[in-house]
Amino acid sequence: MTHGACKPLLFISDLHLQDRSPELTNALVRFLAEQSGSCGALYILGDLFEVWLGDDARSSCVNRVSDALRDFTQSGSKLFLMHGNRDFLIGNSFAAQCGAQLIQEPYRLGTAHGDIILLHGDSLCTDDLEYQHFRNMVRTVKWQSEFLSRSLEERERFAQQARAQSQESMANKTEEVLDVNQQAVLDCFVSNGCPRLLHGHTHRPAVHAVPLEKPIDGKFEATRMVLGDWGTLGWYAVVSDETWELRHFNISS
Repeated sequence: MTHGACKPLLFISDLHLQDRSPELTNALVRFLAEQSGSCGALYILGDLFEVWLGDDARSSCVNRVSDALRDFTQSGSKLFLMHGNRDFLIGNSFAAQCGAQLIQEPYRLGTAHGDIILLHGDSLCTDDLEYQHFRNMVRTVKWQSEFLSRSLEERERFAQQARAQSQESMANKTEEVLDVNQQAVLDCFVSNGCPRLLHGHTHRPAVHAVPLEKPIDGKFEATRMVLGDWGTLGWYAVVSDETWELRHFNISS
């Protein structure tokens, strides 16, 4: 998709919303209300929710977020949803309720600053072989179809077990293993023929200048912008005709 000269585009990820973190849901609702009608589109690059067991699994948090997103899209702003590693089961039913469009990664977005490749970011963490094996398994149509055919109680038990195993596994992994692999980043730039990349997942907000051995779009330096997770701060990126930058605001409990 290409956006011409128009209202700013906003990008967020890794809010990890759930019933027991109402302050984050409150922060999103305020953010949407403040930006309603003033931005051209909002791109949510994965992990909007802490866990997603299927579009039929509802909660007070999910209902409130769905209502707020629908109000946002009805104000005239577009909404795009990308799957993360926690909410990859979000389906067309939830997207339709919000007035959103589901997008797949890598997603190429045309802007005034040139094309930007959008990812969640977990696909770049190739040093974590255990996780990549799990990711490849659960992203198949067969696995998802079988999982969603189970009762909600069975899905909840699986999610709890998977979360406990993930926490135990992460405790034994280095920060380097959990971060992106630099060669995977370079390969992403080259394979997409684009020197601009925006993603989340790692919870390490920053803007990185990445040297290139061969020019892409005439540039020997690429840009990798990383969104932060929402906790004490709320992180978002803004793309307008004038700027492409990372911003944050305080989240009060």
